[in-house]
Amino acid sequence: MSIDSDRSGPVVVGTGSVSPQDVVRVARDGAGVVVSDEAVAAIGASRARIEALAADPRPVYGVSTGFGALAVRHIPLESRKQLQWSLIRSHAAGSGAEVEREVVRALMLLRLSTLATGRTGVRPVVAQTYAALLSAGITPVVYEYGSLGCSGDLAPLAHVALAVIGEGMVRNTHGDFMSAAEAMAAAGIAPVELAEKEGLALINGTDGMLGMLVLACHDLRALLRLADVTASMSVEGLLGTDKVFAADLQALRPQPGQAIAAANMIRVLADSPIVASHATPDCTVVQDAYSLRCAPQVAGAARDTLDHAERIAGYELASAVDNPVVTVDGRVESNGNFHGAPVAYVLDFLAVVIADVASMSERRTDRFLDKARNHGLPPFLADDPGVDSGHMIAQYTQAAIVSDLKRLAAPASVDSIPSSAMQEDHVSMGWSAARKLRRALDGLTRVLAIEALTAARGLDLRAPLTPAPATAAVVAALRTEIPGPGPDRHLAPEIEAAVRLAATGALLAAAESATGPLG
Repeated sequence: MSIDSDRSGPVVVGTGSVSPQDVVRVARDGAGVVVSDEAVAAIGASRARIEALAADPRPVYGVSTGFGALAVRHIPLESRKQLQWSLIRSHAAGSGAEVEREVVRALMLLRLSTLATGRTGVRPVVAQTYAALLSAGITPVVYEYGSLGCSGDLAPLAHVALAVIGEGMVRNTHGDFMSAAEAMAAAGIAPVELAEKEGLALINGTDGMLGMLVLACHDLRALLRLADVTASMSVEGLLGTDKVFAADLQALRPQPGQAIAAANMIRVLADSPIVASHATPDCTVVQDAYSLRCAPQVAGAARDTLDHAERIAGYELASAVDNPVVTVDGRVESNGNFHGAPVAYVLDFLAVVIADVASMSERRTDRFLDKARNHGLPPFLADDPGVDSGHMIAQYTQAAIVSDLKRLAAPASVDSIPSSAMQEDHVSMGWSAARKLRRALDGLTRVLAIEALTAARGLDLRAPLTPAPATAAVVAALRTEIPGPGPDRHLAPEIEAAVRLAATGALLAAAESATGPLG
């Protein structure tokens, strides 16, 4: 069964799946974790089956044999403890920069969630130690490179398991770099002495790539609403029409995400004096450019892709990924559920839509800066064109980011490099897909922030006409940290301020203060 966690207390991990909201709370908010009594009982029941098989003279994969290409070797009883230690130490082979704290905490929670299903054969103390580390804010140091996304995120998970046994390096709740043994002793947590099957159960999962997918879906959902807001600001500032976003026109093409995006834009542009000023029979503009007119079609398709990604994440959150697994009827069976393809594909899909949403945003910014297309605004929105450059180079920054996003949209999941003496001859590269998606999300945030910054300047320059209540609220939010139009200033700090307001949700919240929650 699934456990509903108190949103103000620790996340309770039961035999069912944790929710995406639980992942965010533990990963980002530092929520503590407890293992439910039901889960402890289920873990204990499956452990009894593993201990019975460990005493059997017949070899059982993962219990009394080696692993991977060495699975054919039967391991004598007296060597099995060393086998677990050797497995974790040898697989903790990552390299590169440290992975972010939120990613490691998400990974740990999701591995714990699988342990709590009772399908992995570990002892209750193993699961409880994961919960204790999370609650104490102890984060094992995991490195950028090492996972091929098949047999699970082996190296990242092994670095976490290394800390669980009291080895390797961690960061404590204050971010201090120290040995796992020191941090655990300070928190009163005893290192685990692994028994049969437990080492394998700690490293065979898609938890790293899944954790990053869940966090990415959470962030992208908000960014797509912000994209509707910034697109609306550009439509308004470039004297575009909102008529093309009418519900009856969207209904002719019943794509669900498109209808949501168009409805958002209608609401953001509602009661705009700027839009009303040119909604007259003598308006000479027949059709707006695609980057304005087709904004709901692109942002809507991105939403539909995100819906699919969230559905896949939900399936994976409900999974018990290990190899071998203890089945409900007590069998211990090898399987291929650790292959990361389902997660890897949607991670790549999201990188594609991020690149496209950002590309359209950059095109709208560029229109503001071109006096041939911006309907009466000064070139580059400069105060004194020729003397001042205005937002000319802000668009360069956008273009550089969008170019990078297009490269990041190249799928990682089409690649595969065989490993383990050809036993693992096809891998998902899901971890790599997740890592580049995180960079893509940062890029989209920056592109939308620059569009908001530029559109706000354009709207200010439409005075004495005033913008819609929602777009005016966004401009006001920006103006709390960034002055309005004037002679050239050092632009980088203003861009970073806009990025911060976009990333924290302040710009979206400003718009929604006028519209109510957007779809």
